Amino acid sequence: MNQDQLKKATAEAALQYILPHLEKDMVIGIGTGSTARFFIDALAEYKDDFDGCVSSSEASTEQLKSHGIPVYDLNTVSELRFYIDGADETNEHLHLIKGGGAALTREKIIAAVAQEFICIADESKAVGVLGEFPLPVEVIPMARSYVGRELVKLGGDPAYREGVVTDNGNMILDVWNMKIMNPVELEQKINSIVGVVTNGLFANRPADVLLLGTKDGVKTLTAK
Repeated sequence: MNQDQLKKATAEAALQYILPHLEKDMVIGIGTGSTARFFIDALAEYKDDFDGCVSSSEASTEQLKSHGIPVYDLNTVSELRFYIDGADETNEHLHLIKGGGAALTREKIIAAVAQEFICIADESKAVGVLGEFPLPVEVIPMARSYVGRELVKLGGDPAYREGVVTDNGNMILDVWNMKIMNPVELEQKINSIVGVVTNGLFANRPADVLLLGTKDGVKTLTAK
């Protein structure tokens, strides 16, 4: 199976995971990225079995609406039973790096609200130590240089992601060359830098379930 086939199989596994729990008044959190796109396409067949979705990006919102699935502002939703999203990296504790698609802040907000965060990823995203994928940090534009200097002090090599403006109107710094041995601590340290909106470490609120697409099928994993 190629990578797209693995992603599609993983998205289908996520659909089968939530189908028994769908209710007419249920709102589902939806993430961003290539694996999430496969999930949205699969979910569309069952759009009459739930109320609608909250989306982490304008791209996902557009795709959901193209299928006739209602998309709600999170402020109007009292609870989310599920949040389904991909990841750029995951470790055995289901700590994640996310933000390759620059939607990390909205993704982190929705994950915080959701009762169950289901991460869908192919096996190339599973690593022993996080950090080979550069860690995205969303930054208020006027703080870009200051935040970059502070990230260097933490041992990283930040690079401005040119030409990218987040859906929130901010910038992204990608932090290279970090072996992230303590994701929970580093997430907190980076978020404490003035001018940082948030960073792409999902460690204080990791995934609850990882559906990992492998050549031997989709594996269902929980944190070790």
